[in-house]
Amino acid sequence: MEEIEIVIGGGGICGLATALALHRKGIKSVILERAECIRETGAAIGVFPNGWRVLDQLGVASDLRSTALQLLGGRSVSIHNGNRRRSTNSLISHVDKPIVGECQCLKRNDLVNALANHLPSGTIRFNSQIISVELDPSSSYPILHLQDGKTIRAKVLIGCDGANSVIGDFLGLKPKRLFGLLAVRGFTEYPERHGLPMEGVRMRSGNTMSGGAPVNDHLLYWFLLHKWNPTDIAKAGHDPKQIQKEAIETLIEHKFPAERIEVVKRCDLNSLSLTHLSYRPPWEVLLGSFRRETVTVAGDAMHVMGPFLAQGGSAAMEDAVVLAKCLAKKLDSKQKIEEALDEYIKERRMRLVWLSTQTYLVGSLLDTSSLIKKIFIMIFMAVLFRDPNAHTKYDCGRL
Repeated sequence: MEEIEIVIGGGGICGLATALALHRKGIKSVILERAECIRETGAAIGVFPNGWRVLDQLGVASDLRSTALQLLGGRSVSIHNGNRRRSTNSLISHVDKPIVGECQCLKRNDLVNALANHLPSGTIRFNSQIISVELDPSSSYPILHLQDGKTIRAKVLIGCDGANSVIGDFLGLKPKRLFGLLAVRGFTEYPERHGLPMEGVRMRSGNTMSGGAPVNDHLLYWFLLHKWNPTDIAKAGHDPKQIQKEAIETLIEHKFPAERIEVVKRCDLNSLSLTHLSYRPPWEVLLGSFRRETVTVAGDAMHVMGPFLAQGGSAAMEDAVVLAKCLAKKLDSKQKIEEALDEYIKERRMRLVWLSTQTYLVGSLLDTSSLIKKIFIMIFMAVLFRDPNAHTKYDCGRL
């Protein structure tokens, strides 16, 4: 049985950031990643001031600032269909907001490659999938069983293995829950510049939302959130052309402007993804037990949330910095490791409760057709989140 001090399950954004944060503190770790290489799936990730503070601490911010342009503002538009005989949409309300602080829309693969490139050689072990975890009867340290038959005993195990976490199952966490919404995401490239303002845009028509943001002068990230029925999902499957077709038909049906439809028509089919949006309810984040002996979780395994605040990736990287700070100089005994993990969970819990609550309310507002429920949700949001962008001002501290 191989002995490893710190094992990180999963080599996505959270796993890479956690390994890098530990490395910055002089602590060696090993990432077990089930894929054959760094996973570059997914389109883009919005990074607001709180995320850039983390990237500065991880030492990769300077690599990434040159890969995307600064976003200067955000625009929210409500589309009211009105009379179906009208030939154009009626965009009767819009809210323009300047963005305070640094904000960019990064390509996900730029982010994961920047994190991976700063890790020591040999940190990531590919084709290494954890299929189960148990406790060593004599030491109570975790024993990992891999799909290839290998067995590893770790001093610390950190689950960064996503919403369907094997390590979360070991901790007894409840399965993720699903919104009734699916998300289509993709890129559209303009060889001769798109000419769009550097701003994030969200357009909403009923329970359907479309929007996006420029990455640079030539590349536009876009998304579509919609309550697709099972027939639509079955037809789309994993076929990019069918996903594109369903997305275009949805935009036309809900009378989105022609320029939004044109973006989808011109998109890079290889960049398209269709995903069912999932979440962990805020009350489970508040009451959940995120440690068992010297095992814990971070990122989506701990607090999967909808994309409505564009905070999933940044929150995962915040986890990484806080966890590394807490573990530093506390690895010499099992008791101290447990104390460090408890400190990490205590420091992160309320931050994640507020983020989860806000994303849950926004997602529920888009997910429901009940006017009464919408009114109650808007009242809760007005009371709890008077500054809807306060979460971007958070500082998780220094490594």
